[in-house]
Amino acid sequence: MSATVTIARGLEDVIFTESSLCFIDGDQGRLYYAGYKIQDLAEYATFEEVTYLLLHGHLPNKAELKAFSARLASLRALPPSIIKQIKQFPRNAHPMSMLRTAVSELGMVDPTEGDVSPEALYEKSLSLIAKFATIVAATKRHREGQKILAPRKGLSHAANFLYMSNGKVPSKEETKLMDVALILQAEHGFNASTFTAIAAYSTQADIYSSIVAAVGALKGPRHGGANEAVMKMIAEIGSPEKVSSWLAELQAKKGRVMGMGHRVYKSYDPRAGVLDKYAGEVAAKHGHSKEYAILKELERQAGAIYNPKGIYPNVDFYSGVVYSDLGYPLEFFTPIFAVARISGWCAHILEYTRIDNRLLRPDSHYTGKLDLPYKPLSKR
Repeated sequence: MSATVTIARGLEDVIFTESSLCFIDGDQGRLYYAGYKIQDLAEYATFEEVTYLLLHGHLPNKAELKAFSARLASLRALPPSIIKQIKQFPRNAHPMSMLRTAVSELGMVDPTEGDVSPEALYEKSLSLIAKFATIVAATKRHREGQKILAPRKGLSHAANFLYMSNGKVPSKEETKLMDVALILQAEHGFNASTFTAIAAYSTQADIYSSIVAAVGALKGPRHGGANEAVMKMIAEIGSPEKVSSWLAELQAKKGRVMGMGHRVYKSYDPRAGVLDKYAGEVAAKHGHSKEYAILKELERQAGAIYNPKGIYPNVDFYSGVVYSDLGYPLEFFTPIFAVARISGWCAHILEYTRIDNRLLRPDSHYTGKLDLPYKPLSKR
């Protein structure tokens, strides 16, 4: 054993592969998908366009987008056995647990589950991307005791997700808002859930197993569940006027402001900037003005304390207000994240398979004892 060992806690700054899917400049607050600024994609693109970009490496032309969107639409419906199973889930179960189980069952009913050829992997990726929104919408309806709705023809991915979730065709503004939310969460480099998906797939496991592993990683409050914590924080603060006293108490307890700070970003998360704009529009039109006002005041006061330390709002800071306005209760914030991130998960699996798909096997520095004498049970 070496006398000096450098340990990368949390695998920080460890580079294990190459990727052309995502570029993050944490110091300058820049984020690109396959070379395109996240601000431009959120403003002008649809989720289908961004998904195509991630899977193919370039934006589609009109014909490519039409064919790709039609293919996704054709794959949205769930097998009857999965719908039946969702109806049997405990209604008080966490939606992420429901999603995890439903994805696992999709693998069981797929007769080609074990086919890991590039062609089969791509088709399964499309199917998962299309079906994630249907599964999450179905679990929402089930938890609310309402009829599970089938996908509706003629609606985009974002619009269909809203329709299947809430039972009504969304407005153009609502559809755009969901598109933006999904685009912002679709990809973000080798985060915990993406790394988990690749680690599982590097063993030559099937893609369903790999995505189930990713869903499990995303469920954690230190990853996908952070936006739920922000909404709970808003409720705890109560009003913009109470931000100062709440923040002082938080500092006294050495707590942290949820939705502020990021492992990568040491400046303002560009996704937070986009969502701030849309959250403000939502607040003005749909009555979530108090929640938004609390966040803005908290950003102002907390920013004065934490910005000099490189701690700024991240995407979770404003996403909860947006999700709430679109009709989703707190427990569905992380599943919405999954509906978006399934595109990034699948794109990374496809890319890693093309590059190498080398089995991931990190090492550790052993700190225990050696050559201990074994004592019989009677003498211990």
